[in-house]
Amino acid sequence: MWYAIISEDVADSLSLRKATREKHLARLNDLKQEGRLLVAGPHPSIDAQDPGDAGFSGSLVIAEFDSLVLATEWADADPYVAAGVYQKVIVKPFKKVLP
Repeated sequence: MWYAIISEDVADSLSLRKATREKHLARLNDLKQEGRLLVAGPHPSIDAQDPGDAGFSGSLVIAEFDSLVLATEWADADPYVAAGVYQKVIVKPFKKVLP
């Protein structure tokens, strides 16, 4: 089943993100290579494709896991969690309808 992992950043998270980005992306690339990643990306803090120093307010990952428990465990092990980038992470089932 698909699960949405919705994360909210702490204030001024950009430096933490930059320091941990490579490890964070490696895990996402693993999901992609396994064919389990639907979409992933950050939420810019401002209305711009590249927010520059404004940084990001959070992230969205939609990926396939065997259960909510496994999706939550995966989300909890994110390097951004360990680095203190995220202040809140919500994991919930997602039903893909379109496209």
